[in-house]
Parts: sequence; structure tokens; C-alpha cells
Amino acid sequence: MADSLLNAPPRFDSVPEVRDALKRVEYLADEGIAGIVYLADRLQKPVLVEGPAGTGKTQLAKSVAEMTGARLIRLQCYEGLDEAKALFEWNYKKQLLRIQAERNEGGTWEDIQTDIFGEDFLLTRPLLEAIRSPDPVVLLIDEVDRVEVETEALLLEILSDYQVSIPELGTVTATQIPLVFLTSNNTRELSEALKRRCLYLHVDYPDMEREKEIVLTKVPEVTEHLADQVARIVRSIRQLELKKAPSVSETIDWTRTLLLLGIENVDAATASATANILLKYQSDIAKAQKEFANNGTDGADLPAWKRK
Repeated sequence: MADSLLNAPPRFDSVPEVRDALKRVEYLADEGIAGIVYLADRLQKPVLVEGPAGTGKTQLAKSVAEMTGARLIRLQCYEGLDEAKALFEWNYKKQLLRIQAERNEGGTWEDIQTDIFGEDFLLTRPLLEAIRSPDPVVLLIDEVDRVEVETEALLLEILSDYQVSIPELGTVTATQIPLVFLTSNNTRELSEALKRRCLYLHVDYPDMEREKEIVLTKVPEVTEHLADQVARIVRSIRQLELKKAPSVSETIDWTRTLLLLGIENVDAATASATANILLKYQSDIAKAQKEFANNGTDGADLPAWKRK
């Protein structure tokens, strides 16, 4: 890696500065999250962010881009993602048209070959775009656990040296090292080589108080009482055996739904009627509704989230 890249000035001066900056863009980070972002900048290493779906892994990268004023470049991973979609490919249709035009004008293959493998015919994809950018970049490689091992090896190669070799053009080296976030929902085990290259961060569902704070931040018109009820109910639902626990974004959606319906105090009937906002599987909804019904009596048996 070039010395000029290693000597790039840091973006942050301290962990508290990172935490405060994230809070200004409405991402409530704890010390662990803020610390990893700070170290990723100082050590110029990618961050592998693992955890359940819907815990704010993707939003972390988006928020870091927003707070630093950097351009966000996102590579959404999926099964079958290959080099042509992740790195680059040649514009074959445009090349064929140029070949036909050159031949009509009597051009030789040597002339044509030099012409068609130039910048005008190169289609850059997120990885190449990120390392070629002269401006600050946050590169988000989302759901990296969904790609095959071969594509994972390509990612490792690029993230090791921040350069890529294009046979027809030569080696392209990054002019600046982007902040890189790789997210994973733990659907498969990633290679040890990729994990060694990255700093590691596990993002779990927030505790009740932090989720309440998130609700109050994201839905400023909500009362503290309703935000507290929402956080308690969501926490109780996540303790059930579900196919998919409610994500933080679904907690926020549910809060907004309650406000739209004019709900100021959540009872068992309201929670049961709106459970489909939090849960997206009928079996999960049925379990939650049963929980609400069993705990929805008056008196001392009331669950904690219903007590005033």
C-alpha cells in the first residue's frame, strides 16, 4: 500500500467525537460502536459488522457517510454476484459497434484492440468506483454472507491492498482509502482470511432504555410514556421463539402507527391488532397475540409494559 495512503489525515480525533457526531445524524451509538469506527479510521481497516437482521448494521455505514460528508457507495451482495457486477465489465455492445465502424473504415485488429479497451468502454461497478474515487468514500458491502466463496476471495484481494489489476488497462490503485463496512446476518460462516483482515463489531438488538431513546429520537412527537411502553412490549416480544424478531426500524414503524391511530396508552387489544406492523410471519403474530391475551388481565398479573 502506498505511503501516501497510509499517511492520510485521520477523520476523527477521539471516540467521544465519533459518538457525538453519530448522535447528530440520529444514530445512537454506544462506546463499542463509536470505538470501532474511530479505530477503523485510524488503522485504515475494514469493519465486519455482524448481528441479527434489523439491528442497524447498514444504517451505521450510512450514518458514518452522512456525518463525515463522504459519498456512500453500496454493494448489495446476493447469491450469484460476480466480478462483472461487483468490480467492472466491458461495454460489449459499444465495443461491437466500434469494431464494426473501424472495419468499415479499414482499421486493423491492432488499432481496434487498442481503441476498444479504453476508459470509454469500461463500466465501473461499486468496488472499482470506490477505490478510484478522488473524494472521500464510505464503501458499504451489505450482506457479505450471501456471496459465494469465490466472490469473497475477490473482496479480500481488493481490501488487502486497495488496488485491482485490469489486464487491458493495468493496475488501478486507490487514491484514498475508503471507510469500509461489511455487514453479515450470520447466515453462513465467513472465511478466516476475511475476518483477519477486518476489525470486528457485533451489533445486537438494543437494550430497553437505548431502544426507548432511539424511539424518542426518531419519532420526536411521541410521548415518553408511549415510547417506554413500546420499548417494553418489543423487548417482551423478542423473548419469544420467533422466525424473525422485530427490527429497530419496525419498532419505529409501530410507534408511528400508534401515533397515527391516536393511541396514547397501549393495551393488549391494541397490541394484538397492530402486531402485523412488528411481525411479518403469521406464526409469529399468533404467538405474540397469545402472549398479549394471556397477560392482558387486570390487576397484579399485568405485565411490566402495561403498568403505569
